[in-house]
Amino acid sequence: MAFILACISNSVGKSIMPLRRKNYFLGFVLLLLLLIIQQGEPKKFQRCELTRELVEKYNFDKTFLSNWICLVEHESNLNTSAITYRSRSTNYGLFQIGSRDYCSETRKGGLCNQKCEAFSNDDIADDIACARMIQEREGFKYWSGWDRYCRDQRNLPNLRVVCNLRSLSPIRSPRNFNNFFG
Repeated sequence: MAFILACISNSVGKSIMPLRRKNYFLGFVLLLLLLIIQQGEPKKFQRCELTRELVEKYNFDKTFLSNWICLVEHESNLNTSAITYRSRSTNYGLFQIGSRDYCSETRKGGLCNQKCEAFSNDDIADDIACARMIQEREGFKYWSGWDRYCRDQRNLPNLRVVCNLRSLSPIRSPRNFNNFFG
């Protein structure tokens, strides 16, 4: 390849270095765009993958973890991009957060002060913050999927066995270290 470029450069009589710089710049821009686009991609979790993330990254209490996993399985099928249209509300994301009370479409708002569309990407941190607030205010009964399928404790997944829940513990990082001692 270098030989061909050298021949072209010599035959034309000018250097092709500016072309190379443009190609590197274009390649860099395309790579950057791909990274940006990929960050907003939806994700479909596996049961144990989500269990692990909720415990290790978001410090979920293991006591109610089976309720959360059952809820998400029946509300969104573990899919971060799930959107469900209801008569009075549109529900968004992994936890199916409703536009009627907890978020606003196209702009920040609702009790969680979020754009509903923000709940439909693979960044679940904002979904979790809002879902925890909903659960504290209204309990799991807010979600019809939990009420219908998970209310009976016998229907909850046994995450201790299936996902080896006992071996999981929150990962302590500088960001969440104060949560343990603060």
